[in-house]
Amino acid sequence: MSPLSGTSARTGVLRWTTHALAAVGGCAVAGIVLVTVGDVVGRRFGLPVKGAYDLVRVLGAIAMVCALPLTKAVKGHIAIEYFFQKLGRRGRAATDTLMRAVLLALFGLLAWQFVRQGNGFLESGETTATLHMPMFWVPWLAAFACLVTAGVTLWHLLHPGRSMIRPR
Repeated sequence: MSPLSGTSARTGVLRWTTHALAAVGGCAVAGIVLVTVGDVVGRRFGLPVKGAYDLVRVLGAIAMVCALPLTKAVKGHIAIEYFFQKLGRRGRAATDTLMRAVLLALFGLLAWQFVRQGNGFLESGETTATLHMPMFWVPWLAAFACLVTAGVTLWHLLHPGRSMIRPR
């Protein structure tokens, strides 16, 4: 087995995980819509959805963090192209490399802090206000999404000028 085949397998796992998280995020958005519509219609008939605020809050967090890796993979983030294009080729390459290294460190730090927060929630027994749903797993999911985003950032750092996932 060549060293490149291992890299290709790791890239495949990273792509699959990125898409899986995006699917979870999409389901969370669908859940927000269902809970909100159900609550609005239910209130009309005196049957509001119990814990709608809790559910929308948790689903919103899930949708946001699960979208990070795919957004990064398709380079769907905001960029200040005006200033970037004023740089020469070497300047753009250096700036791009520096920014990716900073992002790699940032997402690593965020993952670590989310794990700490999740552990704190687990130890304290943090729950949602109405449904009393345990909350420790939400920061852990955010940590995982940040690690996957860091993996995507590392992939872009090691493969400059290439797209890991093409937007559809």
